[in-house]
Amino acid sequence: MDRFEIKGGNRLAGRLTIKGSKNAALPLMCAVLLTDKPFVLRDVPELADLSNMERLLRELGVSVTREIAEDIDSPGGVLRMQTVDETLSHARYDIVRTMRASISTLGPMLARRGHARVSLPGGCAIGERPVDIHLRGLTALGADIIVDQGDIIAKVPLAHGKPGRLKGARVFLGGPFGSTVLGTANVMSAATLAEGTTIIECAACEPEIVDLANMLNAMGARITGHGSPRITIEGVRELKGVDHRVIADRIEAGTYMCAAAITAGDITLDNCPVDALMAHMDRLHHMGVTMQWDAKADPMRATCRIKASRLLKPIEVTTQPHPGFPTDLQAQLMAVLCLAEGNSVITERIFTERFLHVAELGRMGAQLYRQGSTVIVSGVRKLTPAPVMASDLRASACLILAGLAAEGNGPTVINRVYHLDRGYEKMELRLQSLGADVVRINEREEATLAPGVA
Repeated sequence: MDRFEIKGGNRLAGRLTIKGSKNAALPLMCAVLLTDKPFVLRDVPELADLSNMERLLRELGVSVTREIAEDIDSPGGVLRMQTVDETLSHARYDIVRTMRASISTLGPMLARRGHARVSLPGGCAIGERPVDIHLRGLTALGADIIVDQGDIIAKVPLAHGKPGRLKGARVFLGGPFGSTVLGTANVMSAATLAEGTTIIECAACEPEIVDLANMLNAMGARITGHGSPRITIEGVRELKGVDHRVIADRIEAGTYMCAAAITAGDITLDNCPVDALMAHMDRLHHMGVTMQWDAKADPMRATCRIKASRLLKPIEVTTQPHPGFPTDLQAQLMAVLCLAEGNSVITERIFTERFLHVAELGRMGAQLYRQGSTVIVSGVRKLTPAPVMASDLRASACLILAGLAAEGNGPTVINRVYHLDRGYEKMELRLQSLGADVVRINEREEATLAPGVA
């Protein structure tokens, strides 16, 4: 198991290219199940979640070849895929449990093959949870769905003794915490091959959904309204292959913006999706961080310079569905606000228990007070190094940011950084290129190299 050791206090400066989006690439990869034609994705980063999705797709009859980008500052490599065996339709728990995005294989398989068996992601139970919304939407399209021994078993009813098709319908995808991104991706993908018109109400508006819809349209789908709460899909009989470039990762970009802010740094980001980060950039602006980009450039692939001083102002922020402030940047912004001059208020409206990083920041000298879904951050003059434990992907990034700013004797040691590899490619090397003093230590190799004890 790896750990990071960080000696903080360095002002980060330099230039990075933002990688392709993990959250966009996962449902894009699943769309290969909608066709048997050649399928190419570009700007695909090297991440654990994407490698697991490759494994899953191979088990579902897809040929997958990856071309790795040689340049660490490239936005990503190339995936070449093609469905070669449509008889394999069981997404097993052994792989599915590693990532919730595995559920995105359900809609495409059901629509193309007429049947699918997908393990419940992470072993979760059916209830008022996002997976329940997925099933509700696919049921509205005419699927017969049962849950048996932890697997979702979905079938399209036969029509006159022959394989049938899903039927277009009005589908409401609202849940207790708003729309669901993966649920929208699943139902929208399935509806592309359904008979008739499907209207999705309370659809997710995230850029990742827009990217998926754009790619599906390039494959021959007929989708309109993507990016709004109402998406309309006119079903077609079949889809063709595609050569598609994945959008830039807004969460990675937002994280490096926070790295500039917390270290009083000066960082330029290429391939930066500023159009997808307006809420995050608005909060940074109110904290006193300056950001500049060419207004005439593609706002989803801009060059953006982020510059910060030591003086950061306190703010209030509430996470919301897009275009509101993203929950996936809540932890990172909290780390920055630990050094703001005054009291800030962070309210989490998407995942109300997403505060495991609060206690770990406290170990580094942060003053945080949690009440339910709200945390009050009372800014301190400095953070201090400490051993901390990463609990999830975004908490890992949060603690790394805090370590970059921590001042004192010894390093900040961040344990269990394997979470980080799910969403950030070679983050330690990219931070080193900006002047950070950070190293990754493999504990197995360390134990092997350690001198024997007499």
